[in-house]
Parts: sequence; structure tokens; C-alpha cells
Amino acid sequence: MVPRVLFVCLGNICRSPLAEAAFRAEADAVGLAVETDSAGTAAYHVNRPPDPRAIAEAARNGIDIAHYRGRQVTREDFFAFTHIYALDADNLANLRRIRPADGTAQLSLLLDAVPGRKGEPVADPYYGDEAGFAVTWAEVSAAARAIVAGLGK
Repeated sequence: MVPRVLFVCLGNICRSPLAEAAFRAEADAVGLAVETDSAGTAAYHVNRPPDPRAIAEAARNGIDIAHYRGRQVTREDFFAFTHIYALDADNLANLRRIRPADGTAQLSLLLDAVPGRKGEPVADPYYGDEAGFAVTWAEVSAAARAIVAGLGK
């Protein structure tokens, strides 16, 4: 079975698209077959591209995310994905609240995958400058490496 991984933040224009991109790149680098996507718990940016600063950060790391489009988490996601990673505790709580009782996806915080970072949120760069996007990229990349290593076993 191919792992299907969904990354979730609030608006799906900063952290979760970067997490999706980092995970896709790590999986491709080791030849791990996966399916991945990102979404938001809110409908603020549905069908909109990622924040220009997120696009720029991904491009600095050799990845084009300009074609990504924001979407909101759906009920079907809890069945379609094997793993759903929230980028902070508030979004994890929202996911737990909307998860169907028979949903099959494993829910957890993204940084729980990184040794020594359990329970921590991924830095939200939205209200800051471009430097914050580099911090977010470093965090989601570390998590992507850890998740890919775990799935590849």
C-alpha cells in the first residue's frame, strides 16, 4: 500500500504547502512511492496559490510550488489519507473535532516525527518576514526526512 500523507495548517498557503513540497522532495530523493497533498482547516484561501514568500522559499530549495492551490480539509480526507499531520496544536484539535468517528487516517503533530521536538508547532511565518519562511522550511524538511525514513522501513 502506498502511503498517502496530508499536511494541514490553517489557511494552506504557508506551512502546509512547504511541508508537502519538502516531503515530496525527500520521498523522491530516496525513491519512496507516496501520494501527498496539503490542506487547511479554514477556507480562507481556497483555490489561491501559496503565499509569494512560501513560493520563493521553495524555489530557493529547488522546488516549484507556484501551481499548488489552497483547499480545505474534507471529510473524505480522513479516509483517503493514511497519515494526516497538523502543523500546530490548534489545527490538530480542529482535525480531531471534525474527524469522522470511523476515519482511518492516523493524526499527529508534524514535529512529533522529529526527535526532541514532540509537541512543538511548526513556526508560522505568515505575519513575519522572509526569514521566517526559511525557519519553517528547515522545520518541515527535518520532519519530512524523519517521516520518509520511517515509511521506508
